[in-house]
Amino acid sequence: MTRRRLIAGNWKMHKTPDETEAFIRALLGDDALSGNVDVLLFPPFTSLERAGRLVGETKIALGAQDAHPAPEGAFTGGVSCGMIAACGCSFLLVGHSERRTVFGESDELVHRKLRAALAADLRPVLCIGESLDEHEAGETRAKVTFQLAADLAGLTEEDIRHVVIAYEPIWAIGTGKTATPQAAQETIHLIRRTLASHFGEGVAGDLRILYGGSVKPKNAVSLLEQEDIDGALIGGASLSAESFAQIIALAG
Repeated sequence: MTRRRLIAGNWKMHKTPDETEAFIRALLGDDALSGNVDVLLFPPFTSLERAGRLVGETKIALGAQDAHPAPEGAFTGGVSCGMIAACGCSFLLVGHSERRTVFGESDELVHRKLRAALAADLRPVLCIGESLDEHEAGETRAKVTFQLAADLAGLTEEDIRHVVIAYEPIWAIGTGKTATPQAAQETIHLIRRTLASHFGEGVAGDLRILYGGSVKPKNAVSLLEQEDIDGALIGGASLSAESFAQIIALAG
């Protein structure tokens, strides 16, 4: 089965609702969306409702950058998966390295959020990856296989079919450094083989695995032409509708 490519933009803590609307209107007017590529945006919470109204039935899918694992309750500042879905979201970013390192999220919490997303009919985009120290110590394999086991524990074959994996080496996020296409392919192939051992060859072969970490128009093609890389999770380059559209076009 040919896996359809997915290009996702994680805006992090950028863009007001008005800026979000301007971006989406510009992107909707770009010919890049006519290609055979799925497009996904992760705006901040404050822009989700506006974005949901704008993307509607277009080719652009919408996701949230985070969620609380509980469906509701006395959690000041929390936003539930149900609230996110009501804004028009169909995806949830789970376990991004900044949630893990800056906000101290454990694999146990990541697992709970992933489960909550599935319960709310959201598709989790699970981020995994190693730190610079782990990378330099040759611990990449150990780190990503541990994260997969912990974060996906107890999921069924049907569950995993709704999950997207994003391999993001922490040392390449926002640093301008990028894993070589060959190194990214090697790790993502390892991820696919690990998933095959847990969920079967068919499921692993269908699952989309993205690369993230300083992806830009100038390096997107060399990454996307790798056999096991099915798209990209993009940070800084997704803040410009022009550069984001360029990557979408290159993916097509």
